Amino acid sequence: MTPRTALTIAGSDSGGGAGIQADLRTFFAHGVHGLVALTAVTVQNSLGVQGFTELPPDVVTAQIKAVASDMGVNAAKTGMLASAEIIRAVAKTLDELGSAFPLVVDPVAASMTGHALLREDALEAIRTELFPRATLITPNLDEVRLLTGISVVDTASQRAAAEALLAFGSRWVLVKGGHMTGTPECVDLLSDGREFISLTGPRYETQNTHGGGDTLASAITASLAKGASVPDAVAAGKKFIERCVAEAYPLGAGVGPVSPFWVLPQSS
Repeated sequence: MTPRTALTIAGSDSGGGAGIQADLRTFFAHGVHGLVALTAVTVQNSLGVQGFTELPPDVVTAQIKAVASDMGVNAAKTGMLASAEIIRAVAKTLDELGSAFPLVVDPVAASMTGHALLREDALEAIRTELFPRATLITPNLDEVRLLTGISVVDTASQRAAAEALLAFGSRWVLVKGGHMTGTPECVDLLSDGREFISLTGPRYETQNTHGGGDTLASAITASLAKGASVPDAVAAGKKFIERCVAEAYPLGAGVGPVSPFWVLPQSS
């Protein structure tokens, strides 16, 4: 049988731990066929990002239209979009396609080592162009602060951040709590403005978390592509990323990647 399809609109990670590489691995692990619209090429390894080159916006949109018109898209996610011009082009293309499929927006603003992955004018374009079109947005706490000015330090400020982000127009928001300090567990908050759902999971003592945000967003997207509701897709995605972090491995001299290899049968 032909599998469902999920489209990632994101940048490439030369180290293979994040970006479209993480997205495609995660789609495969969920039995979903991955489609790609590449936005940028990064130069990076386990020690961090040394730079990036973005693709022309018309090339990005041509990729989206090519796969959508021929293969169909059951769900899509955005990752690194690099510039306001690319963001506006993606938003326009989604409108032209009718946006009939769920869209997960992971507002990738900086690498985990602090290297900027967005041009300076791009944050406002994400707020005004992409968030109103999103089924779900999945910011980490650093991105919450950049987008809203709110520093999340406890459950009260996490809820305030969710409300502030929803005001930009997305249907749902997932405020990830992985970067919150002083908590024995990792608590993410999912909300549509009416429901506020706390999802609690273990916090693992590992530095190897490269690609964790991309993997979570693409796991959610894969479940949405197969018809799951947003709460069910997020719950399944959280369980998936927890296992990926538990199975993360060292690679290189810096931060290793989270691992989806646990889904594969063990070799003899």
